[in-house]
Amino acid sequence: MSVWNELVGQERAVDQLARAAAAGSTAMTHAWLLTGPPGSGRSNAARAFAAALLTPDAGDSDSPEAQRALRGIHESMTVLSTQKSLISIDEVRALVATAHQGPVNADWRVVIIEDADRMAERTSNVLLKAIEEPPPSTVWILCAPSPEDVLTTIRSRCRNVNLRIPSPDAVAQLLRDRDGADADTARWAAHAAQSHIGRARRLVTSPNARSERTFILDIPRHLTSVGSTIRIAARIVDVAKDRAKARTEERNAQEKEQLLRTLGIEAGGKIPPSARSQIRRLEEEQKRRDVRARNDELDSIFIELLSLYRDVLAAQLGADTGTINVDEDERIGRLAAEGDSTATLKRIDVLRQARERLATNMASALVVEAAFVGLSNPWITD
Repeated sequence: MSVWNELVGQERAVDQLARAAAAGSTAMTHAWLLTGPPGSGRSNAARAFAAALLTPDAGDSDSPEAQRALRGIHESMTVLSTQKSLISIDEVRALVATAHQGPVNADWRVVIIEDADRMAERTSNVLLKAIEEPPPSTVWILCAPSPEDVLTTIRSRCRNVNLRIPSPDAVAQLLRDRDGADADTARWAAHAAQSHIGRARRLVTSPNARSERTFILDIPRHLTSVGSTIRIAARIVDVAKDRAKARTEERNAQEKEQLLRTLGIEAGGKIPPSARSQIRRLEEEQKRRDVRARNDELDSIFIELLSLYRDVLAAQLGADTGTINVDEDERIGRLAAEGDSTATLKRIDVLRQARERLATNMASALVVEAAFVGLSNPWITD
């Protein structure tokens, strides 16, 4: 079992990265940019490449060193992963300092920046000098949706490897092999997740995933009046908040506990005035992260609805483009019969606008309400 096994449908990218890792220092590029749409596995590819660089056999076996690297805990690798809107300049400065440390138990020191597109220009410029003049044993791996999402001067100094969305069949096979899913469940999850490996895995490993998704696909059926539309919108916002809280609550508590311990404050003890500003900064950062987590949950709901209306549009046009929502023929047929392709296109546009609005300062409740009103009556936007 090699470190590349979970990079399904990425044969070309794996070939590039594996050959580079096997070549050693004689042909190593010290800055890499891994790009690809959400769900293509950029982060997994970065960790697999790191594992190949940090193991004596270039990642050909499931060694302890490889396992540590794949989990992001190898002593010669650092991973910056954020749920914030922007990576701070202090975080990048800390990475630059780490990059100048020598490797431990490996030939390389690997620094990974996931979501490198979340760096402001000033922050990117701090990174630029480190990439231009890297220590001989340091390899930078940046991840972003596309090369255009990072500063021009950064991408011009990186070797770009582009990943693609794998096929549903490839994802289904991974779910069977890795997660023990049965063939029908794996097929359903791979299509429902639109080949997004992370979402597909959640669909087969979470006991409530199928019922949660059915609830989302049921939303159009409840948009029968202004009152019901507003009520379901409020309920969806609450659902997103609860999901986000489940994702961030434990991490927030651990971060606060660690900060208090660093400051020498016992749990439940009185916080001295000198420490209040640091705790306040942490809490503000956590609030921003909580907002992003909630918006990510809302965005995933919009994506599910987009997949439904995409299938409805295909049915209305008689297009054989492959159904995303397999086993939902009755629901798709009912919605297709209730309107025409023009109305469905308008609904798709309503959801597209809602996703864009989530990236603004518009209140999430208003975003969802506007979207659901538009779904209930797509002509209201005319």
